[in-house]
Amino acid sequence: MTAAGAAGAPSLWRDPAYRLFLAVQTLSALGDSFSYVAIPLLVLHSTGSVVQMGVVTGLTGVASIVTGLFAGVIADRFDRKMLLVVGDSARCLLYALIPLVWLFAAPVWLIYTVVPVVGVFSMLFQVTYVTVVPALVAPDQIARANGHLFATYAVAGVAGPALAGFVAAAAGPAAAIGIDSLTFAVSAVGVLFVRIRPDRPAGPGKDGRGTVRGEFLAGARFLWAHPVLRPLTVLLSLLTFLTYGLTDLVIYLLKHDLGRPDTTVGYVLAAGTVGTFIASALVARVRSRMGFGASWITAFALAGVAVVCMGPARSVPVIAVLMTVNVLCTGIAGISSMSLRQEVTPSRLLGRVTSAFWTIHSALGPLGAAAATAAAAGFGVTPVFLVTGCAVLAVALTGTLTGIARSGPGGSPRTEAVPPGRAITPDGDTAGDTA
Repeated sequence: MTAAGAAGAPSLWRDPAYRLFLAVQTLSALGDSFSYVAIPLLVLHSTGSVVQMGVVTGLTGVASIVTGLFAGVIADRFDRKMLLVVGDSARCLLYALIPLVWLFAAPVWLIYTVVPVVGVFSMLFQVTYVTVVPALVAPDQIARANGHLFATYAVAGVAGPALAGFVAAAAGPAAAIGIDSLTFAVSAVGVLFVRIRPDRPAGPGKDGRGTVRGEFLAGARFLWAHPVLRPLTVLLSLLTFLTYGLTDLVIYLLKHDLGRPDTTVGYVLAAGTVGTFIASALVARVRSRMGFGASWITAFALAGVAVVCMGPARSVPVIAVLMTVNVLCTGIAGISSMSLRQEVTPSRLLGRVTSAFWTIHSALGPLGAAAATAAAAGFGVTPVFLVTGCAVLAVALTGTLTGIARSGPGGSPRTEAVPPGRAITPDGDTAGDTA
């Protein structure tokens, strides 16, 4: 029996399927953390341009956004376990191309080709992963499971950037990408042995009359009808625009302004990832005491303050601490947000709601990354940090004027799923006035 079938079980750790899922997702996260550092470093080594770093990041974001238009439909129609295997396998093969080709030449165009395609499979994997969690654990264990998963990602994130920086310094960024490829291969094999309770596919006749557009809009309609998810999606769209290029800015600050080696970049980003581990340990307690709205708004407000402080920072330890604070705060907000969506969304619609949510709030990300890196190249990285941090703080405080601030203590009361007089059908449509 899976944890999902044992509601009220005292511990998730007794479920072997859940433990194996944690292990293989840690490997997949380790691969992500390698590319998190190795890809920007490879672009910077090959071109010496922060603008081209931003272009690669932006292209990846565009690919993810386009994929988001249909990733949820795929996740709701097909076997979710096999989709996870396909996502990891494809990323393994695509990333393996880079170190193999780099043995003979260094064509920058290959990065521009491969990395966006990797973004396609990453989005498909991420959407599917969100839908799998409720199929592994009981409804009242979702937030706890997400905390565990984020904690394992943090462990991988601590080791990954540091190892990627070390490998990049010793053998070059292409070698780090080769290791990245191997982690995805092992993860894909591991997923095959995870027992996941299958969900009934939505089918082409459900939720949108069989069209991709209609099925995607079913998820968007659910978001729009929810008084918390609606403003959350809007504000996160602005926050994504502001912070999408933050990692590129930190790397540029360390490499260009401070003249630090690749290993320092890895250590600083690894220190920042420690914040995710701390967030995973604190999120359940913070959300329980403060409620979803207060914890989400406070977390992003503090993240904005941390970004502001990065502007004048010239000490590597100080930058590392500020990165830790930033990731800690965004981690608390992110875990709470993901848990909220999983708790209030019907399982058969969860892929499309997740896809719509990520696609909408990520739409401005590529433009933000390009704008931030271009501004850093033209005006310097310090004023960009200052402006970005102040804007993040302002957007977070705007949440006090929305339904986010009025969410209940648990952050996910089903009685608040729609405005008075409206109802959401199991398919995600909103019914007419019921009063």
